[in-house]
Amino acid sequence: MGVYDFEVKDRKNNVVKLADYAGKVLLIVNTATGCGFTPQYEGLEKLYEDNKEQGFEILDFPCNQFGSQAPGTDDEIHEFCTLTYKTSFPRFHKIDVNGENADPLFAYLQAQKGFEGFDMESKLGPLLHKMFSDADPNYAETPTIKWNFTKFLIDKKGEVVARFEPTTEPADIDACIKECLAE
Repeated sequence: MGVYDFEVKDRKNNVVKLADYAGKVLLIVNTATGCGFTPQYEGLEKLYEDNKEQGFEILDFPCNQFGSQAPGTDDEIHEFCTLTYKTSFPRFHKIDVNGENADPLFAYLQAQKGFEGFDMESKLGPLLHKMFSDADPNYAETPTIKWNFTKFLIDKKGEVVARFEPTTEPADIDACIKECLAE
């Protein structure tokens, strides 16, 4: 089983086969419109603009599981992202990424690449670490997605090659994307 075996729903509720993206490098991200990381949309759009001609796609999956930071309908979220951050990459139906209702794609992604740790040099890294370790001292040992803007990099063969936590800025992923595009 691989990424290309999954089907997801777009923001209009149409089924999309990820096999349609075969041969492309993908960055699959769970997002939110009211999060401290929401400004990453700007960096994601820059990554997309800089790399899409070489076969790169960003697949944006809004998720309301973390602090209810993605309220609104799929259309409202899309309008916010396109108007506020001028995003042009594909946006999909709002999903859960953890728990019993987790989208199967995200359950698979977590099984392939576990939690990588928060960047403690980032502004929100220490805050997130404290919040999670206060709730569960062993939180880092589970592969669950911890917060909005967790990013999974998929190579042209559909294999999950890297996971980047929310504290990783999109610009810091560019070299890995270019490496995958060159393969």
